Amino acid sequence: MTTTDALWRLSAAELAARIRRREVSAREAVRDTLARLEAVNPAINAVVDLRPEETLAEADRVDAMLARGEDPGPLAGVPVTIKVNADQKGFATTNGLRIQKDLIAREDNPVVANLRKAGAVILGRTNTPAFSLRWFTDNSLHGHTRNPRDPSITPGGSSGGAGAAVASGIGAIGHGTDIGGSIRYPAYACGVHGLRPTLGRVPAWNPSGADRHIGGQLMAVSGPLARTIADIRLAFAAMAARDIRDPWWVGVPLEGPPVPKRAALCVRPDGLAVVPEVEAALRDAARRLEAAGWTVEEAETPPLREPAKIQLMLWLAESRRGMNAAIHREADPAATFYHAQMEAICPYPDANDLLDGLQKRAGFVRQWMQFFERYPVAITPVSAELPFPDGLDVSSPEGFRRCWEAQLTQVGLPLMGLPGLAVATGLVGRVPVGVQLLAGRYREDLLLAAGEAIEAAGVPPAPVDPA
Repeated sequence: MTTTDALWRLSAAELAARIRRREVSAREAVRDTLARLEAVNPAINAVVDLRPEETLAEADRVDAMLARGEDPGPLAGVPVTIKVNADQKGFATTNGLRIQKDLIAREDNPVVANLRKAGAVILGRTNTPAFSLRWFTDNSLHGHTRNPRDPSITPGGSSGGAGAAVASGIGAIGHGTDIGGSIRYPAYACGVHGLRPTLGRVPAWNPSGADRHIGGQLMAVSGPLARTIADIRLAFAAMAARDIRDPWWVGVPLEGPPVPKRAALCVRPDGLAVVPEVEAALRDAARRLEAAGWTVEEAETPPLREPAKIQLMLWLAESRRGMNAAIHREADPAATFYHAQMEAICPYPDANDLLDGLQKRAGFVRQWMQFFERYPVAITPVSAELPFPDGLDVSSPEGFRRCWEAQLTQVGLPLMGLPGLAVATGLVGRVPVGVQLLAGRYREDLLLAAGEAIEAAGVPPAPVDPA
């Protein structure tokens, strides 16, 4: 292979190193990735908005900095994608909605600005379900995103476009957002890795809209999806740079104090019934950690079911104050059905319910942080099932409830603002499987260390050609 062959296959870390050494140019890397996008995106519809000439101009700026002897940053020339629910100057922040197709951002979201500062080149914008609301990815504006490994299964959601793009070689890093699994689940479904950072780690804010209500402020985060843990580490550090426009941002060091290499194996958190393939993946991951020098003990997690109920109550409290009208105006069939099912399982709260839920949150955070004093890392399912058949959640009320139950660890975790890392471990036929690692607040470093140990024993091959 020559230095310019198949640059789209390279990890972000390797590609940035080659560009910084000027073995290849950023323009060559971006042009190669754009060609990959053109070849495979029609089959999967992962990237739904792009401007190749602007992207190449960004690459040229990186090359010009290198030519002047300047440092463009740790992601020098690396092509990345941005989810369509994040402000990117000059582009519509559609969030998968026809009613927002003309909502043009006047400035970058802090996470987008931080990626640019690190030298990344923005390749295009990735799809999400309407309102970024489902673990599946289709909407009436941008259409349906397919899983590149198997089109019969979901690519995940809401960052399904990001997961599908990364898995198929459209950029080494994808930006995602997560309030109920929207980074972790697409990573799982597409056979890549995805990090949900601690609340406040990665600054994020959309100047194009109003501030989120309290539920979103307490639970929603931005983070990276990538094919290697090393790239997750690199992207996370870039995304987490200071930006005081987000009042939740905190400048905590990325590396915490040493702790024992001890992990809890939590096969059935809070009574979750997992399928045999998921249990096998969990036990395999535990063996991989033990082989890497970790002590692993089987244990029960602190509560997740009640946090999940409070999470849903806060989520719907936001929509019931105004988003319901937008759902009606958008008239996206899947979003309308999905939202109705959510409301059916969550009674309308009063002010006391909301205050009680926020009060209980403190106790749940305390229980989880005490748990991590004994077990610095927990190994849990990403989902109770293998990736769902595409569209299962809107096939019937029973299909919705099956999905909701299986995603307990996705929905329960955000209430506490805790970090989680989805690590791909293998395939069941063509269908990916993996595990979720959890740790205490601001201990992403522990997740990444454990993730690297698990990754070293084997992950699904990627990038892949769409099936």
